[in-house]
Amino acid sequence: MAAPRKYPDELRERATRMAVQARLDPSTRSGTFRRVGEQLGINPETLRNWVVQAEVDEGYRPGTTTSESQRLIELEKEVRELRRANSILRSASAFFAAELDRPQR
Repeated sequence: MAAPRKYPDELRERATRMAVQARLDPSTRSGTFRRVGEQLGINPETLRNWVVQAEVDEGYRPGTTTSESQRLIELEKEVRELRRANSILRSASAFFAAELDRPQR
């Protein structure tokens, strides 16, 4: 289960949009994350991470997109469940094979 988010999605989107817009202008590029973060009450490093992830999601940067990351998490969970099921089936088949090998009374 995922941890609750500290910031609402609307604030996250707004802050990301503001930071990206401010970074487009060379005169306001320096200190953008600090300024926007202070205006909205967000840690500048958190805002920087949001902007980097947004750039990855939009294809402007290399990296794992949010949807790919979510899919990987789902696949890893499925693999764990399948391995557990296989382990149970192996144990059960070994148990029943041993039962068949025992002499009948």
